[in-house]
Amino acid sequence: MDARSLSGKVVVVTGASSGIGRAIALACAHRGGDLAICDVNEIQLAQTEKELRALGHGVLAARVDVGQREEMREFAELVDREYGGTDLLINNAGVGLGGFFLETTLDDWEWIVRSNFFGAVHGCHFFIPAMVKRGRGGHVVNVCSAASYAPLPAQSAYAATKFGVLGLSEGLRMELAAVGIGVTAICPGFINTPIVEASRLRGIAAEPQNRERAIAFYRRRNYTPERVAQNILKAVQRNRAVAPISPEAWLMYWGMRFVPGLYRWINQRLAARA
Repeated sequence: MDARSLSGKVVVVTGASSGIGRAIALACAHRGGDLAICDVNEIQLAQTEKELRALGHGVLAARVDVGQREEMREFAELVDREYGGTDLLINNAGVGLGGFFLETTLDDWEWIVRSNFFGAVHGCHFFIPAMVKRGRGGHVVNVCSAASYAPLPAQSAYAATKFGVLGLSEGLRMELAAVGIGVTAICPGFINTPIVEASRLRGIAAEPQNRERAIAFYRRRNYTPERVAQNILKAVQRNRAVAPISPEAWLMYWGMRFVPGLYRWINQRLAARA
């Protein structure tokens, strides 16, 4: 898909109220695309909608929980009625969960699987069939994580969902190539977004000083959502299968391929210290 100009194209972005979702929605609008955006945070979603409308393109915004299949079905039907189809689907919505496996409850597992894994499944299930039927090709972006291939300690639940989305993306890419639809798994890395502040934390990770330490780290790192958004569009343009974004995401990517034993040994030491 040619992402250099999105004029005449319809872009769907989930989780668009803040962070990477908001940034990629604005980047697509700047390239001429019409937007359909959703999120559970109606107040922040309305602000994103206002910014998009100021750019002079079509905008459709709806309060949607991507983990709820009926809400996603209704959103897809609304987009189809209003725009007549989708050209670029960006499954971005997701949540964070920090804590060791023994500290993580089944309620935590159900919550994160519903949002992170089924959110992507629902997006693909309800939007891709219409893309195929329309016969104009297009592209699907699933925002995963560097944890999709190289989890860190206290990320077992989060990593499991992101591993799942990476596998979904790889499988879809093979299946949809014949109909001209590309699929890219985006693996950002440590990005300065509100996800750390909003994440569920369990055990030692939930201690206030540890949450503040994590937030401060992301702020100091300061790899912005806007940089991620530009790299997402580059990955779409190049039809990348898996696209690590930040330097640390690339380091983890190559580390797990060339020195996986060393990477695991380092993480075991970190887990033992924690």
